[in-house]
Amino acid sequence: MDFKLNDIQVSVQQTFREFVNKRVIPKAAEMDEAKEFPHELFNEVAKTGFFGMRYPESAGGSGMDIISYMLAVIELSRGSLSLAAVCTMQSLMATYFIYRYADEEIKNKYFLPALKGKKIGGICMTEPNAGSDLMSIKTLVKVKADHYELSGQKIWITSAPVADFFTVLARTDNHEKLSIFFVPTSLEGVHVGKSIEKLGLRASPTSEVSFDKVILPKNYLLGEIGAGTNGLREILAEIRVMTAAMSVGVARAAFETALDYAKTREQFGRPIGKFQAIKLKMADMAVKLETARNYVMHAAWLCNEDLPRFRESAMAKLYASEMANEICDAASRVMASYGYAMDFPMQRYLRDARFTLIGGGTSEILKINIAKDLGL
Repeated sequence: MDFKLNDIQVSVQQTFREFVNKRVIPKAAEMDEAKEFPHELFNEVAKTGFFGMRYPESAGGSGMDIISYMLAVIELSRGSLSLAAVCTMQSLMATYFIYRYADEEIKNKYFLPALKGKKIGGICMTEPNAGSDLMSIKTLVKVKADHYELSGQKIWITSAPVADFFTVLARTDNHEKLSIFFVPTSLEGVHVGKSIEKLGLRASPTSEVSFDKVILPKNYLLGEIGAGTNGLREILAEIRVMTAAMSVGVARAAFETALDYAKTREQFGRPIGKFQAIKLKMADMAVKLETARNYVMHAAWLCNEDLPRFRESAMAKLYASEMANEICDAASRVMASYGYAMDFPMQRYLRDARFTLIGGGTSEILKINIAKDLGL
């Protein structure tokens, strides 16, 4: 197997690496402390074409392969996992079903502007009593003669306070399976609650969203009634690989910060990186980081080639997210008290990395799914 990146992939990686170094890293701490949606950098990311990378040129995107997309995700996550979270939401979950199923009216008014960052989207899946078990969703859409009526409650909705539209996973009153609906936030009956205070990803606002008898035109059904579960399966592997790529990005940030510190921090007359205890920690981190990166690239290649990838994407996300938390912890130990200080970025990496254990499926759910795929 050829592990070498092609010219386009190398160019994408370099472009986003330079953008992150120049524009994101200098503002990352400020964004985290402000605890607000990063409008300025979000718009700058839009200008790079990131939101349309994975969509074909015929739909208004740039038609990049999934490996290129994941390389960009890793770099954005290295700079700020909060920024990466809102940008990946925009470029995948919030817009995919509109691209896949919406009519030209919705695409022209919402999808195309979203690719340019002019409209902000989110996806509403999780409910107070339905997280890993999405089939427990209670949000209900009543089917009327000439419209739909949406009522229910969602929680942990990324970008909700600033969103212009949602794609909503709900039940219909005449079907057991879930369906997907397009819902502009301007409609009467759509209510967005205040942002939820979180340990990490503080510049990626999440809120509760409620729907009170929201009237939806017939064309706001995305796909067919009951097609929601299958629709999610279409992008589930990519969501997991994307979360794994985010894990690699934040882990790399922690690793590089600890490595620089180990080379410059002196104790007992020499840099601490010269002591065997630190050497072993850094070597362990380097091995885990490279293993995760390679697995992410492998899983991304499977997605790109449309090959079987259910197990591999789950494994990539499981390993990379656990790895990210291990590396952030180990890196903070290398920095000792400076890894605990709010004036240094390590504490942010520690806090943000916890998200990767949740987004895209918890480690426990992923292990169960992997076991099922093994026939157990």
